[in-house]
Amino acid sequence: MTLATGTTRLATLQDEPPAASPGGPADPILVVDHLTMRFGGLTAVGDLSFKVGRGDITALIGPNGAGKTTVFNCITGFYKPTEGMIRLAQAGGETYLLERLPGHDVNRLARVARTFQNIRLFPQMTVLENLLVAMHKPLMRASGFSLAGILGLPVYRRAQEEAIAKAAGWIARIGLTHRADEPAGDLPYGDQRRLEIARAMCTDPVLLCLDEPAAGLNPRESADLNTLLRMIRDEYGTSVLLIEHDMSVVMKISDRIVVLDYGIKIADGTPEEIRNDTRVIAAYLGVDDEEVAAVEAEVGLVGTSAGITA
Repeated sequence: MTLATGTTRLATLQDEPPAASPGGPADPILVVDHLTMRFGGLTAVGDLSFKVGRGDITALIGPNGAGKTTVFNCITGFYKPTEGMIRLAQAGGETYLLERLPGHDVNRLARVARTFQNIRLFPQMTVLENLLVAMHKPLMRASGFSLAGILGLPVYRRAQEEAIAKAAGWIARIGLTHRADEPAGDLPYGDQRRLEIARAMCTDPVLLCLDEPAAGLNPRESADLNTLLRMIRDEYGTSVLLIEHDMSVVMKISDRIVVLDYGIKIADGTPEEIRNDTRVIAAYLGVDDEEVAAVEAEVGLVGTSAGITA
């Protein structure tokens, strides 16, 4: 029954143009253009196009299996898309086609950083050491790939002091100064999530991709996450693209939301537009648009959304 319903709805989505508010971001930092990712005969993402505004927080949402993490993997170099273009434009004018870059250059040159659904800290290393790992490459260059570090030359000492100061600053921003020398694996879950975001920020990204950063957080920790992401956007000018299922996070902090279902974009707009989109409600409830309309009419909710409130 579920498979038949899903197949019918997928065909419908492919026939209908996605909802979108006019204009879109005026100054996009990331343009995903006709992205398609196939695994054998399975199309995980089909002809997807959207933009991430410079200095915006953009959310990529959708039911489980909608293709959100596949999109992230294409953007960050873990997958090479079957078709399409992913263009990142830095403020200085440099433009990178991410699908053509080796995976490590997506971070090194294009300055795109990411976190994962599952926390990937080094649990036996201290909080400070986890952040210093993110600055390994500049430290290695300063050390002359070991010689200057072994001899303790001034060029390496300066780089090391700068890295420690930068790490200490981020530790203070996430409220973990008192635990800087403790193993990261001993931290509460919410602190580990924030530490992982801080580690990504230590690479000085222009685009920060977060895969379900609020997963497993309680309401207080989710509020702390909202504060952290706003600070990253407002104080550092870093654009944020996040996958998230927690609508209390998505609706409160997002400037724009893109909705996927079965690898197809079904909506693209502001939080208010997405909240009132019947196709989005249908995707989350797992029913057809006609059924949603019938229920809304029956209970007097035509034009509103009871299913996707924050």
